[in-house]
Amino acid sequence: MPQINFQISWPDGSEQTCYSPSLIVKEYFAPDVEYKLDEFVESARIALNIASDRVKAKYGRPCGLAIGQLQDIEARASEYQNLENPKVKFIRFIE
Repeated sequence: MPQINFQISWPDGSEQTCYSPSLIVKEYFAPDVEYKLDEFVESARIALNIASDRVKAKYGRPCGLAIGQLQDIEARASEYQNLENPKVKFIRFIE
C-alpha cells in the first residue's frame, strides 16, 4: 500500500510533517494552498479515516498511525481555534 508524508505550516508558522498510509490525501489537499483551519481539519479527518479503512480492508485492522496522526492534527488545531481566521498552509507532499 503506497504511503505518503506531507508537510504543513500551522497558523503560528511552525511546520509539521504528517503521515498517511494511503495516497488518498492527494484528493483532499494541494501543495502551496492555504486552508481555513476548520476546513483543513475536516479534510484531514475524512482522508485519514479513509486511509485507515483501506488498511483495515487489506490487513484486517485499522491503521494506528493514521488514527494517531489525525488525533495529533486535531489536538494541534485546537490550540489555534481562538485566533481570528486561522489558516493552515499545505506546503508539499513528500514522496
